[in-house]
Amino acid sequence: MLDIALLGCGGGMPIPERFLSALLINYRGRKILVDCGEGTQVSMRMLGWGFKSIDIICITHNHGDHIVGLPGLLATIGNSGRTEPLIIVGPEGTNDVMDGLKVIVPYLPYSIKVIENPKDEMKINFQEVLKLNENPLDKKEISMVISTVDLDHSSPCLGYGFYINRRPKFDVDKAITNQVPKLLWNVLQKGENADYKGKTYEPYMVLGRERKGIKLSYITDTRPKDAIIEFIKNSDLFICEGTYGEEKDLDKAIKNKHMTFKEAAQLAYEGKVKELLLTHFSPAMAEPQIYIDNAKKIFKNTVIGYDRFIKSLDFEK
Repeated sequence: MLDIALLGCGGGMPIPERFLSALLINYRGRKILVDCGEGTQVSMRMLGWGFKSIDIICITHNHGDHIVGLPGLLATIGNSGRTEPLIIVGPEGTNDVMDGLKVIVPYLPYSIKVIENPKDEMKINFQEVLKLNENPLDKKEISMVISTVDLDHSSPCLGYGFYINRRPKFDVDKAITNQVPKLLWNVLQKGENADYKGKTYEPYMVLGRERKGIKLSYITDTRPKDAIIEFIKNSDLFICEGTYGEEKDLDKAIKNKHMTFKEAAQLAYEGKVKELLLTHFSPAMAEPQIYIDNAKKIFKNTVIGYDRFIKSLDFEK
């Protein structure tokens, strides 16, 4: 199961009851944070999900409303007792930004590894990160892969995809038919080959059909582009910016390289996602819910986000 919490849904500047952009992902007790605007720590404290178990921070871009909360958060993570390395992923310029931010938090009890400007095809295996941090996942069931896509904003910007692979179910009849010794079943179920009495046994000999995983896509601070449609294809949840609720603000959206509710909904429709969750609202839009029909008329399963909105995604039965 994958749990997500929108820590902040604002863009530009925080307003009462709405902090700036941040998403927290909880995966089997370990955490991934996407962006870290002002108010991130406050929302996290209110949720009570903990700081120490954040292993990766993904930065969409280096504008202040997405990163200003980082120095304080890094210090808090250190004060929580973390000593394992922490990975920060971001677009071009992230190394320079981190060098600047660390001026006010120069002493941390853990190291930071920055992965800057990953290519579209780059895959980050979350399971390997947890091995590095001595928190390995159970390989028998699932692992997560993180991917990126270049967006169209006023500075280098990345969208993120999170996919939880699900291993095929163990098939006892298949194992018996293939005459696989029982002592090898556990190894093969984990996806590893096994040699026994001069013969090599492979996982396909005991595993059934492939099972669908969980796909989460996060796109913010961009104009619509064709690459996004393919990137979010068949997502279980598509979290997307909706900086402007009304189409009368389309000129502003174009000028500032953001999206309207309608444009986000069109991406969701063309990407055949299951659900659209809108976030990153302009401070001038006090009540985003008023404009939800502008999205729903194109993509019915649209939800308006709010600070500390929580949702769980589970595997299909």
